[in-house]
Amino acid sequence: MASTPAVRIERIEARILDIPTIRPHKFSFGAISRQSPVVVQLWLSDGATGFGEAATIGGPSWNEESPESILHAVRSYLAPAVTGQDAARFEALLQRMDAVCKGNAFAKSAVEMAAIDAAARSRGLPAWQLLGGKLHASLPLAWTLASGDSTRDMEEAERMMAAGRHRIFKLKIGARSAADDVAHVSRIARGLDGRASLTVDINEAWDGNTARRWIPELVDVGVTLFEQPVAKWNVEALHQVTAAAPHRALVMADETVCTPQDALLLARRNASHVFSLKVAKHGGLLRTRAVAAIAQAADIGWYGGTMLETSLGSAASAHVFATLDGTHHNCELFGPQLLADDIVAEPMAVRDFALQLPDGPGFGVEVLPERLERFDRTRAGLQPVHVDLGRGGTTTH
Repeated sequence: MASTPAVRIERIEARILDIPTIRPHKFSFGAISRQSPVVVQLWLSDGATGFGEAATIGGPSWNEESPESILHAVRSYLAPAVTGQDAARFEALLQRMDAVCKGNAFAKSAVEMAAIDAAARSRGLPAWQLLGGKLHASLPLAWTLASGDSTRDMEEAERMMAAGRHRIFKLKIGARSAADDVAHVSRIARGLDGRASLTVDINEAWDGNTARRWIPELVDVGVTLFEQPVAKWNVEALHQVTAAAPHRALVMADETVCTPQDALLLARRNASHVFSLKVAKHGGLLRTRAVAAIAQAADIGWYGGTMLETSLGSAASAHVFATLDGTHHNCELFGPQLLADDIVAEPMAVRDFALQLPDGPGFGVEVLPERLERFDRTRAGLQPVHVDLGRGGTTTH
């Protein structure tokens, strides 16, 4: 049987977009009111085109990469390394990118994502067919309450439940004292009165003693999942918090689990019950599957995380999450809903509190060139985003 001729990568372009959020989004380390994803477009020799996205939170405040560094890595190193290569040899593309550029997982993720989208579109297939096959047609969808105001967060939760969109809520805490944060979460929990599931994301803000002191009180008011309570380097404290957690509490690693090697270390140390999976931090969809495979082998659950991507990056994440086996604890691909506008013609549907997987070619969403032009930083003349350390919103300099 004759082999299928290679479809090669002819050209890659990348740009930074700047899209306002519908409200300030607060974390333990600050707040943003604008998101700046890097969008990669890739052209194949057969005419097919694919798109990829890498979004950080508040520039480099979440990890070492920033929109500006991602753009530079793609343009100067990654694009030259893979141009001319067979777009469907995804592992080979990753190896070539690794050879010319250490680290830079977010940048590699965007290029790999664009290659997978283009290769799937070239074949007229949904991306999940190239990623192992679909196990989930929909994923229960969480929403993050991150205004920092208890009354406002409660009203937002009620609107989401009434609209049939969300009944799983994550609360961002860690910016205030632990006692104040616990009081804030407790007020919301009492208002919800068991009608929704509650998660808290501490974003590394506590030490081990603080986590062990306050997690039982949060469990008592109904919180069931605790994301990254301690610093990402403090695996020992994460292990101790996991071991001491009440039986109804699950501890989730996020910043601590980026590579498959991180996942193996946490599994060996029994340092979490759940891994938060994020395509960008793992370095692409294939490496997300590698981390998930370690989780499954170690009887660790997974959660579909977000870096507040547009519908493009969110759909790519949904495609890989839909292929994963093992125990999952929902997903939070709500990024498009937090943005004032989107870059695709039709966002993914949300029905009955669940995100519906798009089944069209590639990632199943159609990027609109006019939206890319509208939000392109070079055309808008905007400056890099800096997290507002006063927690009031994003600043630029």
